[in-house]
Amino acid sequence: MSMRTRGALAATTVGMCVAATAGAVAAPAVAAPAAAAPSGGGEPRFLTSRELPPHPTSAWHAGRVTAGQPEALPVCAGEALPSTSVHRTFWTDLDTNAVQVTVVERDTRRAKEFAALLREKLDGCAARLEREHPDVEAKQKYYGKLNVEEGVHVYGLHTAWNWGASDANLFAVGRDGRTVTLVRWGQLGKLSDAPVSGFKATARTAVNKLY
Repeated sequence: MSMRTRGALAATTVGMCVAATAGAVAAPAVAAPAAAAPSGGGEPRFLTSRELPPHPTSAWHAGRVTAGQPEALPVCAGEALPSTSVHRTFWTDLDTNAVQVTVVERDTRRAKEFAALLREKLDGCAARLEREHPDVEAKQKYYGKLNVEEGVHVYGLHTAWNWGASDANLFAVGRDGRTVTLVRWGQLGKLSDAPVSGFKATARTAVNKLY
């Protein structure tokens, strides 16, 4: 993640989401991908809008399953996503959005290494944000490993900017064989307001659905 300017990153605060590179994040109304879903048998299955943590006042909407990296890369972990990624974006009518990105590696060893790389990026996320951006206070939390397939690791990140934005993000990194998936949920507010239990259920479902 090489965030270039505070102005660029300002556009990424959740309500939209914190992006990873130039920081350009589309608003929910334009977040649905336009490309068709990948064809062929044996493709990993993705989450549906019904499988995300329920929003108290709005339904979730889902874009198409789309080949390539998402336009708005997930903070910290997004820079590690290869061009072979496949993703799906989700959004509500208010200030909450999510994305799932899945990568099928050539073998199990490479999948283990890639999942470990994503976890490494998330483990150091808060410290990296504060180091690169003096105007942000970032705190993160590790919510543990879920016993699903080869495991799902769940993280939380809160960012508070000196110009007023406060964002909460939840992340899950899971693997099933040679397939790795990253799920990010984001909303304006604090981690104390985040639906951690519901997100863990979503993360379990995401990995169980990979094949």
